[in-house]
Amino acid sequence: MGIFTLEKTDGQARAGTIQTAHGVVETPIFMPVGTRASVKTMTSEDLESLGAQIILGNTYHLYLRPGHDLIDRVGGGLHGFMNWQKPILTDSGGFQVFSLSDLNKVTEEGVVFQSHIDGSRHMIGPEKSMEIQKGLGSDIVMVFDECPALPATKERLRESMELTLRWAKRCKDYQLRDYQSLFGIVQGGLHFDLRSECMERLEELDFPGLALGGLSVGEKNEEMVEFCRKFCPTMPVNKPRYLMGVGKPLDVLNGIKNGLDMFDCVLPTRNARNGQLLTHKGPLNIKKERFKEDKGPLDPDCPCRACTKYSRAYVRHLFNVGEYLGGQLVTYHNLYFYLKMAREARQHILAGTFDEYYQSFYKSYTSNEYS
Repeated sequence: MGIFTLEKTDGQARAGTIQTAHGVVETPIFMPVGTRASVKTMTSEDLESLGAQIILGNTYHLYLRPGHDLIDRVGGGLHGFMNWQKPILTDSGGFQVFSLSDLNKVTEEGVVFQSHIDGSRHMIGPEKSMEIQKGLGSDIVMVFDECPALPATKERLRESMELTLRWAKRCKDYQLRDYQSLFGIVQGGLHFDLRSECMERLEELDFPGLALGGLSVGEKNEEMVEFCRKFCPTMPVNKPRYLMGVGKPLDVLNGIKNGLDMFDCVLPTRNARNGQLLTHKGPLNIKKERFKEDKGPLDPDCPCRACTKYSRAYVRHLFNVGEYLGGQLVTYHNLYFYLKMAREARQHILAGTFDEYYQSFYKSYTSNEYS
């Protein structure tokens, strides 16, 4: 029996539910990124008040500090360690191994790499990634895959895909905790035939969910959108579809339109710490001089607690003097913005009015009235 139930479609857009040991996730869903057992500046209580249903943890970072064994000993896994009792997804660590380590060497066994923290040498392969994620106790576990940077030749992408498939089989053979669900990752760049072949071969291993990896890593944005438009409808109907590490609000909205269910990105938290506020009329930089005496709310169209209680002038002041509260308030708002967008998209899919919602959101967001 699968973990996903499809409730309604509207065009290609889908509304469904994912069943996990720590609760049901209603899709489409955005997952706040808690890289090191923390969504930056947010408490677990903050995340609950935002309506977050599932968050993401990072295998690479948690393996290096404090270590999955410690997290298992102290908290019985990430849920207890960080006091978050709802679902958690952990990525495999593959992307960080390739993007953050100073030196890495890929072999059939895995990747030997140097820590970005102290230069110490480590090896993560399929079994080690599974061991770490088992210790973390996440509800959804991702297979260990190779993440080639784009642009790359088709030959290089095929080699990478073949390695990813061999690694996926080894991940599948590893005994996780009974409640953990292992998702496969479809690779193949922007080549439809490679992606299709990869997906078909992953389907033979019968993963309960599939992710699209290796997008938003160097290709043009319109290429990614067009690829998803063509490819996503070919993905299994009865399994959750996860677009990894993407992206901007309109990227997520386009993903929903094209039939994807799950999204994560560091953008709402990372950009918040630099003063970028995501509003219904486009992003704005709260640090700009013109907000110095602006008594208005951060986003006049937003009912979150940051927008209803604090002025633009005040939050700009916080950034201007280096107070952490500024980044915390904008982070809270940005996450609320993403989660509200996913929640509204779901409501409109269920009502059969998603296209109207999409057009309205797109027109408003691209007006850039506040920029």
